[in-house]
Amino acid sequence: MFERQPQSEIEALMKANSEFRQLLYRHRELDRKVLDAELGVLPVADSTLGQMKREKLAAKQRLLQMYERAN
Repeated sequence: MFERQPQSEIEALMKANSEFRQLLYRHRELDRKVLDAELGVLPVADSTLGQMKREKLAAKQRLLQMYERAN
């Protein structure tokens, strides 16, 4: 998600902000689950997959806001 940002900035923000850290971990978890569901490895209902995608997007938007405010 933050591929273009310096890793040191992300790590510093994770240490300084527990909400950011928890949200980033949740986003990564959802990313893996969505990918697994799309590949057919994780059987989930379409409605559940849609809900996971919406939650992942909301987490991403919140993380970007937090990152922009910190820098």
